[in-house]
Amino acid sequence: MSETRKVTIKAFRFNAETDYLPYIKQYEMEVGKDELILDLMNRIKWEHDGSFSYRRSCRHGICGACAIKVNGKAVLACKQNAIELLDLFDNDITLEPSSKKRAVKDMIIDKSDFWEKHAAIKPYVVADVDPRPTHETKQSIAEFNNFLDSDLCIQCGACHYSCPALEVNPEFYGPAAFAAAYRFTVDTRDNAGAERLELTAQEGQGVWDCVKCFECAEACPKEINPIEKITKLHNLQFEQGIAESNVATRHAEGFLRGMKKTGYLDEADIVLYSEGYMGMYKHLGTAMKMFKSGKIHWHSGIPFIDSIPKIKNLDEVQKLIEISQTNKL
Repeated sequence: MSETRKVTIKAFRFNAETDYLPYIKQYEMEVGKDELILDLMNRIKWEHDGSFSYRRSCRHGICGACAIKVNGKAVLACKQNAIELLDLFDNDITLEPSSKKRAVKDMIIDKSDFWEKHAAIKPYVVADVDPRPTHETKQSIAEFNNFLDSDLCIQCGACHYSCPALEVNPEFYGPAAFAAAYRFTVDTRDNAGAERLELTAQEGQGVWDCVKCFECAEACPKEINPIEKITKLHNLQFEQGIAESNVATRHAEGFLRGMKKTGYLDEADIVLYSEGYMGMYKHLGTAMKMFKSGKIHWHSGIPFIDSIPKIKNLDEVQKLIEISQTNKL
């Protein structure tokens, strides 16, 4: 088998100072089996076009500077094997910046929105510390493990710029900020946890606007799984009495409400419980489609009419819910 493969690499090109629109430029090269995406970008710059621009630094998957997208897939250029992506995309790959609309020059983007949101949640330990401490502040292994690897985040922005909720709502904090909020909220040395939970509970900006698509988990090169931390923030808001009754929090409780009644997910009742009868009218079109496909029942959600079947051993499910549910709005 050949050690190299001749391919055409496509690259997104754009200079905000001179170009009205971005364009794609092609580069032919022999790609070796051990070459990384960063190697390809280096070769484009060194062998084809010295104006090609991108960020790079450590080459060890630590600094996060070289985060880009390949055919829409978030990668760290210094970690991602090129042949693997060529196989995945049938030898047709395009190097793209993490966010095309924030492109400054080629792969370089303006990350100011990322850093502003990251800073807003106070990503540091807030505590009154003796300026001349006589001993270190210790943590147990269990307390450290409670970080759930959120302290491994390298702020590359891969999850942030892969988040569809952030794409349609610029005010949304984003998964990286939420992972940092969780990491410092559960830190036993920190005193600003309640403040962070209040910030991440806000409608429009906070965790309740997450659409649970798991794109952040797929994008993260350090396998931190930001969606897990978002779920933990949900729970912490309930546990500490910070979650307020609104459409988002009632929607979350609506899932449990249906399980208690029948053991099944009652889509119509979730809408009724979270938005009320007036709110149901705006979903009539969707409701009719769901009814035709058997997702909801005609009388589902209407008081005094119970048309949804119940699962076997429903009483056991109800007991488990009663035992495990510790917080309510």
